[in-house]
Order: sequence, then structure tokens, then C-alpha cells
Amino acid sequence: MELTRRDVLAALAAGGAAAGAGVSLSSGPGEGPVGDHEIDTLVAVARVVYPTEVAGVESFVRQYSVERARDRPEYAAGVADAVAVLDEYSRTWSDADFADLDTERADRTLSGFEVDTADPDPDGSDRERVRYYLVNELLYALFSTPTGGRLAGIENPQGHPGGSASYQRGPE
Repeated sequence: MELTRRDVLAALAAGGAAAGAGVSLSSGPGEGPVGDHEIDTLVAVARVVYPTEVAGVESFVRQYSVERARDRPEYAAGVADAVAVLDEYSRTWSDADFADLDTERADRTLSGFEVDTADPDPDGSDRERVRYYLVNELLYALFSTPTGGRLAGIENPQGHPGGSASYQRGPE
């Protein structure tokens, strides 16, 4: 399943970042409120937490992350802080920044950091901030899109109009 520009816009709208029609999705590398390293790390996290059948992950995460942080300096700072925390842990155990790890090592690193059991909290511990700003944010973005909704068996995620035909079909 391919994530598209439409999915980016749906995820932004679900998160309240695409209010109105002013989202252009035209930012190139280094033009957004979060830096290239943060974006690269978010892409690496997405490759671990997104289902393997999802394609177009890098483009989706790049566009979504830049627009999500636009005009939200506190949020962008939270993402940068969470990336720094994850990189510090990754360098301790794998001698490399998280974004530089292959997917298998990145998965082991996230598991070792125990973000899967941490409560998401923007003001919490290191693990809780990584869970909140990196893992949960990316999962929310994916599963609030039509493509992500189909993966989860939710044909019409909240806020996504499905048309009357989807409500008139019987169960399969």
C-alpha cells in the first residue's frame, strides 16, 4: 500500500495542522522547522514501527513532519529533544546515531529502550518523550490516513469521508 500526498493531507487535517487549504507541502530539505537529522531519524523510526507492506514511507514522513511542526516551535523543540535522547541511547549501545542504523538494529534499539511499554508523555522521562514525539506521532499519522485505516481494517478513519456507499454495504 502506497502512502500518497493525499494521505499526508489527511494526517495533517486529523491532527489539526492543515486547518484551511493553506498547506502546500512544498518544503524541501532544511526548509522546515525541524532539521534534516530529525527528519532522517523520524523516517528511521517509521521504518521500524510501520507495517512492512507500507510503501512511500520516507516521502510521507518528511512531508508530514515538516508541516506538523510548522508554526509550532515548542513541538519542534520536543521532537529535536526526543531525537537527541534516542541518538544518545543509540550511540551508547550501537555506536551510531539512530538514523544510521539498519532497520533490524533500529528495531532492537527501540525495543531495548523500552519505548513500546513507555507511557507517551511530552513532559515525562526520556522514554516517554521518545514514545510521545516519535513513535506515537508517527503511528497516529499513519493510522489517521485512508491508507493506514485500510491496513488496520478501518475503512473510513475519523474525519475521512467515505461516502454513503461504504455505509450501505453488508459485512464481508
